[in-house]
Amino acid sequence: MNSTSLKALLEQTLHQVELCYQQAEQELQRSFPRPEISFKLRGRSAGMAHLHLNKLRFNQQMLQDNGAAFINEVVPHEVCHLLCHHLYGRVKPHGKEWQSLMLGLYQQQPKTTHSFDVVYRPQQTVDYRCNCGVVKLTIRRHNKVARNQASYRCKNCLQTLTSSEL
Repeated sequence: MNSTSLKALLEQTLHQVELCYQQAEQELQRSFPRPEISFKLRGRSAGMAHLHLNKLRFNQQMLQDNGAAFINEVVPHEVCHLLCHHLYGRVKPHGKEWQSLMLGLYQQQPKTTHSFDVVYRPQQTVDYRCNCGVVKLTIRRHNKVARNQASYRCKNCLQTLTSSEL
């Protein structure tokens, strides 16, 4: 996907969040603070609402892979979590209050999980060495070693792992 179409999807998602809020405000006759929005969620979750931070996080890769279906399903789902928090305080994440908002405001079946395919992307690794041979560290662990934030030992020989890249 090129950067122009990704940018369009990101803008459509932001627009959908705003439309969801406007619809809720009109139906419920009250205003709600707009959330901070991030597209840095990774893994199997399509979206996440951080209630006390008033923040929404969306999985950019799933957005790219699923486009309009993602925008139409995930955005109202996550917005309802924040609305629920503002209206009712602490309640079950997918409880009756959330379900009634999903049905009443957005006419959507209140599903707790998405049905999007999750594409497995193998983690990038870096080869490290010890007396036993080669040990593969994830790129995250490698970066910690490179920033002198961590060091790792072999589980067998207990020697500190070293990389030829550093």
